[in-house]
Amino acid sequence: MSSREQTSIVIATGNPHKVAELRHLFSGVLAARGLNLIGLSDLSRPTTEPFESGSTFEANATIKARSYAAQSRLMCLADDSGLEIDALGGKPGVISSHYATDGRETGLTRDQRDQDNLNLVLQQLAGVPLAERTARFVCVMVLAAADGAILASVRGTCEGVIGVPPDVPRGKEGFGYDPIFLVGPDHRLTSAQLSAGAKNLISHRGAAARRLIGKLESLAL
Repeated sequence: MSSREQTSIVIATGNPHKVAELRHLFSGVLAARGLNLIGLSDLSRPTTEPFESGSTFEANATIKARSYAAQSRLMCLADDSGLEIDALGGKPGVISSHYATDGRETGLTRDQRDQDNLNLVLQQLAGVPLAERTARFVCVMVLAAADGAILASVRGTCEGVIGVPPDVPRGKEGFGYDPIFLVGPDHRLTSAQLSAGAKNLISHRGAAARRLIGKLESLAL
């Protein structure tokens, strides 16, 4: 284990967008404790992705946190997030990242997968008026100790609506469902049109991070 790893918390994701967002959100509180966040690709030993068998965001985040903590022998921060659309009964939910393939990994690139997911959601919502396209992004973050003990678990949400084509998709700053998710009191902009700073102020991940920061401040890390 490298000296850098010994003072690190592993972010249990291979998504570079999430790594960048979480490093920005947690930089202050972790720097004060001499800690930093590293991604799975920064580890000196390979890891195996666990099977996310949970039916809730909380269950899947816990599975990932405990698995990667055991593999890395470090504290691990995992999140599970997704989109819930009221008109679709809460779908895509926990299979948000693989919605178009019914939760299966089929070898598509992230961009291809995102586009297929957007297309399916818009197809399923065809004919549904804007007022009935309410939705929310959900993020659950779980921090596990190296021995698998759960140190903290928090949940954050961001309310919005799914836009109607041809008004959406638009914006190039986000990923996933951001280009079709309208935010703010007037639902004028999509998440993909917000700067990183503006997005962190209202996002589900930002809300969960702020709750977790409050818990981190009381933990003896």
